[in-house]
Amino acid sequence: MAHHVQIVLFDGVQSLDVTGPLEVFTYAGGYRVTTASVGGVPVRTSSGLRLVPDGDLFEMSDTLVVPGGAGTREPPEDVIAWLREHGNRPQRIMSVCTGAFLLAEAGLLDDKRATTHWQYCESLRHRHPKVDVDAEPIFVRDGRIATSAGVTTGIDLALALVEEDRGRDVALAIARGLVMFLRRPGGQSQFSAQLAGQVAHREPLREIQRLIAEHPETDLSVPTLAATANLSPRQFSRAFTAEIGVPPGRYVDRVRLETARRLLEDTAASIAEVARRAGYGTPETMRRAFLQALGVSPAEYRRRF
Repeated sequence: MAHHVQIVLFDGVQSLDVTGPLEVFTYAGGYRVTTASVGGVPVRTSSGLRLVPDGDLFEMSDTLVVPGGAGTREPPEDVIAWLREHGNRPQRIMSVCTGAFLLAEAGLLDDKRATTHWQYCESLRHRHPKVDVDAEPIFVRDGRIATSAGVTTGIDLALALVEEDRGRDVALAIARGLVMFLRRPGGQSQFSAQLAGQVAHREPLREIQRLIAEHPETDLSVPTLAATANLSPRQFSRAFTAEIGVPPGRYVDRVRLETARRLLEDTAASIAEVARRAGYGTPETMRRAFLQALGVSPAEYRRRF
């Protein structure tokens, strides 16, 4: 019997939260994918698209997908009530983006680690203090419940579940078939150092960010960067953290990790050469950084991506 994946629909749902996982499971084969709403009524997505579900929400499914979208801002009580009553029955539940709020409202995330879109993590933490909110990863698995960050990360999480069911080769074949740039591991951060770098206002700090991005292999210690910016180390650290949102050391770590990832994905450079060009110095230092941030070694990362 095919593995049954049921996707919850409600007014204001984000269409990509629905269709992303749907395409992954359908492409994989061996899954019976259905969409359902309370009462089986048609819904309108946050962009105005009308969706007609296959029927009413079914009590039992192997995997239940709870999408997010503008409709979660005022959580639909009928969906919450259904999740409270039936949420313990599926073998697995995955949420996409702010779908985590619906799971939290139903009490399914109490005492569990979870994530959502980075813009709403603080709100989730405030509204549901029993939930251990982690704003960093693109998806989190805690027992039978998995939560993912913004929109497209639902595809990454769905691929991870397919890999669990069908193996890595099938998941990679789906990623290639969907022309995904890469299939990201769950431990990858939601945040890009390069995107964060766009928020600096003062010219000296923008120059420091450019220096870090273009020359990650150089000495990027706080004293060296502070001297370049004509500030004391203490002044520099405070100003950098205030404008960029992260301390300079952490920002450097992120840039080096992104640099190493790009080199592993796009070049044939050896692991040792990648470590040198990304500023890690030694392959072992880079290996520790990858294991901590992504949960895989550089060699395994290259093999996957």
